[in-house]
Amino acid sequence: MTITLPDLPYDKAALEPHISSRTMDFHHGKHHNAYVTNLNKLIAETDLAGKTLEDIIKATVNDADKTGIFNNAAQVWNHTFYWQSMKPNGGGVPSGDIAEKIIADFGSHDNFISEFKTAGLTQFGSGWAWLVLKNNKLEIMKTTNADTPIAHGIMPLLTVDVWEHAYYLDYQNGRGNYLDSFFNNLINWDFVNSNLA
Repeated sequence: MTITLPDLPYDKAALEPHISSRTMDFHHGKHHNAYVTNLNKLIAETDLAGKTLEDIIKATVNDADKTGIFNNAAQVWNHTFYWQSMKPNGGGVPSGDIAEKIIADFGSHDNFISEFKTAGLTQFGSGWAWLVLKNNKLEIMKTTNADTPIAHGIMPLLTVDVWEHAYYLDYQNGRGNYLDSFFNNLINWDFVNSNLA
């Protein structure tokens, strides 16, 4: 089973003006695709060929000899999850089970946003900020480079990519502006609710 580049769940221009089709061309068409291509080359004719992305990630985490495989597999998985974390006309205050859980575990939606934004802003260099479910409690976590919650047995509900290639064409060095746009206009709360369920 070859690992394939998944289609975006919306047209590449659907998130404009918050994320441009030009960014999507590079981010999905070039970066995400390169991870897929590299991973397939790295696992060809190994015992990992034919395994799922999740199995490859779990089999290679913390294995120094397989760092390249882990990095590419995790980046394929993380990016696929990130595309689904967004939708046109998304963002804002959620409804459903996640809304109640945010109030219960963070005290308020504003506290949740503040913690999530801080994680995104303080992730030094490249990485990810996540909303996760750990021991039945919502938490914010951040990971460096390609690391991912699923490698550590933690359930992700939502992510935002804070590698520069995610926002530099549209926001230059304004990571905070990019994060504000993500919270206000892009979060796919239906996806988050489905993960929580």
